[in-house]
Amino acid sequence: MHKTTFVRNLFFVLCFSVLVFSQNLKAQIVIGAPNLGFTQACANDGFNTYNVTFVFSPAAQLGAGNQFIIEMSDADGSFANPTQVYTSNAGQVTSSPATLGFSLPTDTAGETYRIRIKSTAPGATSSASPAFPAYYKIQDSPFTINHLIPTAVYCAGGSYILTIDNPGTGLNDSPLNYPHLTYNWYRETGPTTSVWVADSESLAVNSPGKYFVETNYGTCTSDSYSNRVTVTESTTGSTTTIVSSLGNPFCPDGGSTTLTTSTGTSYQWYLNGTAISGATDQTYNTELSGTYSVQVNLGGCTASASINLVSEMFTSSLNVDPENTIDPGDSLDVIISTTADAPEFLWYLNNTLIPGAIGNSYQATQVGNYKVIINQTTGCLVSNELIFEITETPNPFPDVADIPNLISPNGDGINDTWVIPSQYVSGTNTQVIIMNSYGKVVLNTKEYQNNWPNDDSWNFKSVNPVYYYVITTQDNKTKKGSITIVK
Repeated sequence: MHKTTFVRNLFFVLCFSVLVFSQNLKAQIVIGAPNLGFTQACANDGFNTYNVTFVFSPAAQLGAGNQFIIEMSDADGSFANPTQVYTSNAGQVTSSPATLGFSLPTDTAGETYRIRIKSTAPGATSSASPAFPAYYKIQDSPFTINHLIPTAVYCAGGSYILTIDNPGTGLNDSPLNYPHLTYNWYRETGPTTSVWVADSESLAVNSPGKYFVETNYGTCTSDSYSNRVTVTESTTGSTTTIVSSLGNPFCPDGGSTTLTTSTGTSYQWYLNGTAISGATDQTYNTELSGTYSVQVNLGGCTASASINLVSEMFTSSLNVDPENTIDPGDSLDVIISTTADAPEFLWYLNNTLIPGAIGNSYQATQVGNYKVIINQTTGCLVSNELIFEITETPNPFPDVADIPNLISPNGDGINDTWVIPSQYVSGTNTQVIIMNSYGKVVLNTKEYQNNWPNDDSWNFKSVNPVYYYVITTQDNKTKKGSITIVK
């Protein structure tokens, strides 16, 4: 009885073990070493996709939720701490061979990276791929050194420090903004040849030559390189260079331009031969044209430099006065003269753009405040603004009801002259006589223009003098009265 039970139990255990072993065999796959679709990976922000192909078997043993993972080693080829660069969707890959794409992390930089493939259901890992160079060229454009100054000088027995500009000048994208980058310095040996000098962020030069630096992207071609700087050994009296940050000629609408010279221990700047007070730094900011020079103390000798700085502004003018008058129904022809290159004209009336007014001339028919903006559309993109005003010519014979007995010729435009009703003015054959308090006739006319007193020749010595008028119409009707002059 007990023997039978033991045999049955043993048989059950053996069957279960065989079943588990069989299931484990069915749940295993083998992944071949990945085949690279490239020999080196040189990525940047415009391209960063690389393909890898691998085989696995048996495909039928993949679980429904299986994912394939691409792992990348460190720069030395070690998978001690791998980076996952791609993970497929669950169940996405079901047949062999398979091709997957991946992208490099932005801090990738080295010559011996490897990749391998892993699966999740069932779990398996391929052997590593052959080693390959890989760099993500996070900065892949030209940059500046030495503030774009093309020359530098050091005293005999000394040295000159060349440095990468940070942030640089203008649109310069300094590679120093990306801390993991490294650099290679070179000295030119011919028009197309050079020799490696050092691999540091800056370079102490104690040998004359033309130097430049590149971002170190190993065997990948680098478009991240600097300008060339010619370094010379000098004694007192040598010359160096001044560079204008906005170029020369410079565009004043960009603000002040920065003048920069070679590195030294002290400086003195001059404008047109006169020392500029307080201008004792390596740079000097200015918006003015002129001949600038600088004396640079290099520590054991001196050097000088000069630049004839020119502003690129233009001039414009109008053919009319700032204040103009027109009669109703008349117009004023306004013409602009300008030295601007490819000028654009924008005309405004009372701060409203005038549609269609785009030429250098305009026929103004309305009164108001005008302005025209002249834009230079090539080269230095600067602007000029001109303004003028048009008012209606005053009516010399306004329709007034009464003959005034008080005027104030003070130039304020109100009651400056004696303005009388229109039936007595020029064209009505009316005689107008004005006499002072002594009876002396100061005006006698049949063509009165509403303009008395009409100039500065009237000398009113008395305080508020009184004059008398006699108006006689052509039908011999008479009006008499007084006129008081209020100063």
